[in-house]
Amino acid sequence: MLKARSSLEAHLYMDLHPCECGGSGGFERRHHLEQHGEDLVAVYEGTCRACGRDRRFAFVMDEEMPPPPPAYGGAKPSQIIDPGEFAEVAFRYGRWASLGALNAPESERYKYRGAMVAALAAEEEVLKFIPEGQDAVPASAFTSQRGRALYEKEPENFSRDILEFDLEVTQRALAAMEGDPPPAAGEE
Repeated sequence: MLKARSSLEAHLYMDLHPCECGGSGGFERRHHLEQHGEDLVAVYEGTCRACGRDRRFAFVMDEEMPPPPPAYGGAKPSQIIDPGEFAEVAFRYGRWASLGALNAPESERYKYRGAMVAALAAEEEVLKFIPEGQDAVPASAFTSQRGRALYEKEPENFSRDILEFDLEVTQRALAAMEGDPPPAAGEE
């Protein structure tokens, strides 16, 4: 059974796993909790909007209290979403928020803040896959087809230096979006 560190992580997992029909419409999720022995299980059910197929996901919830959103989980890396998937999510949210904010009047840039915060949270998740004392996410951490393809295409993007740089860029973009001017070069 899938083990989720938070409901936010469970929802992201479902978003990353569309219906067999390929429909991207998702499904309206009904949620309930079940007790299976010592495990608390979150069950999400619904019908695919594209084909009408019943969909069901069950997640054993991690015993550790999850941090508040937008974090996907605590200090441990995800067991159900790999670093490549998190990197892709960060890129999509970050790009959408950046382009939207750049093209929006200053008075409406706040509308893109949520997406930039989600990008930042996903970038933080990628860093959790780097083992202590190492400088990059190991190839073995990429368990999904999507994640492995991204890693094989650009493995250097999963080095600690690049990931920390990307995180800093996103933090600066978020600060600028919130009206805080980014520090001038050399002021850090």
